[in-house]
Amino acid sequence: MPVRTGRRVRTAALGMAVAAGITATVCVAPASARDAASEPSHRATRQAMDAAVRDGVPGVVGTAQDGGRVWNGDAGVADLRTGRERRAEDRYRVGSITKSFVATVVLQLEAEGRLSLDDTVDHWLPGVVRGNGHDGTKITLRMLLNHTSGIHNYSEDEAFGQRVFSTDFLRHRYDTYTPRQLTDIAMRHAPDFEPGTSWHYSNTNFILAGMVIEKATGHSYATEIERRVLRPLGLRSTSLPGTDARMPGPSGRAYSKLSEKTTGTTYDVTALNPSMGGSAGEMVSDSADLNRFYRALITGALLPPRQLKEMTTTVPVGPESPDNRYGLGLMTTRLPCGTEVWGHDGGIHGSTSVAVTTKDGRHSLAFNFNNDWSGDASAVVRAEFCGTAPVAKPMK
Repeated sequence: MPVRTGRRVRTAALGMAVAAGITATVCVAPASARDAASEPSHRATRQAMDAAVRDGVPGVVGTAQDGGRVWNGDAGVADLRTGRERRAEDRYRVGSITKSFVATVVLQLEAEGRLSLDDTVDHWLPGVVRGNGHDGTKITLRMLLNHTSGIHNYSEDEAFGQRVFSTDFLRHRYDTYTPRQLTDIAMRHAPDFEPGTSWHYSNTNFILAGMVIEKATGHSYATEIERRVLRPLGLRSTSLPGTDARMPGPSGRAYSKLSEKTTGTTYDVTALNPSMGGSAGEMVSDSADLNRFYRALITGALLPPRQLKEMTTTVPVGPESPDNRYGLGLMTTRLPCGTEVWGHDGGIHGSTSVAVTTKDGRHSLAFNFNNDWSGDASAVVRAEFCGTAPVAKPMK
């Protein structure tokens, strides 16, 4: 499952942490050297985590569940200054994994007869999607959730990117964006294609989906996610911080180059105002909660059969990714070993996350890199589900 990281993520967020670059480095024994003898079935996963650290990721943490067995793995460090190791209970920003939660609420509302996936965006948000060729009367809610709307991705706007993904971030990290402001950025551009004729990942789609939830319920999407998903499943480590720049504990630090380059100064970007991600990517969670959510989702604990079928009806994402398809806020990937996994990935400043599960919900994996410029997240997924260890590289 491809992970959009660093400046490529464009998931959007802002932050507020230590503005000075981090230059300290800490050496620790790799995870596989510490306890490779334990849980031999996850040895390849540990090796993939170690390889990510050798590739420049400060630290990796993840949890796998296979049947009734739970395994926690980590490598590297949570904090480059103190050398504190990552812990299974650490929370982290999950970026676009937020989209699966938003889509779940929209589908629950459909099941209750409060909206239809065939409703147009303009029906719920009159005049919001308009200008430069955008026409909300031709775009359905289904098109928002599977990224076939053609609506421009606001986080690909050049001026926005300069403020958010370069070192200008250090001056703008406290900025608050409203959903309408983010949508208006997208409306300055022409659509990527006619609605329903192609596929392009656009964060604007899920900003609009969050606005529709509020219009349909009278409550924010965050309130509805908490009421409908977090509380029923007991996801106590998952939160939607809104404009709160602080990370809830326990958590480590998050690091970014704030550049297209993978070299140069490393910045601590832990604290940030996530309103720039909003309903497209603001959530905080931990690995155990993410596994619990996707298992419940894919096995029908959150949606009736009809809505789950809608969610898992997928479209191709393009010839460059033939093994990946996209449903409604949900990705599926067929791995080289033939195993199919469902879930989502997410990138935001200093954080790269993946959470996937098999269709029967028996085997799940969620993990996080605390950076956004290096590391092969796909290798960790392949290692866990296919037992394929990455080729060893010399320690940097």
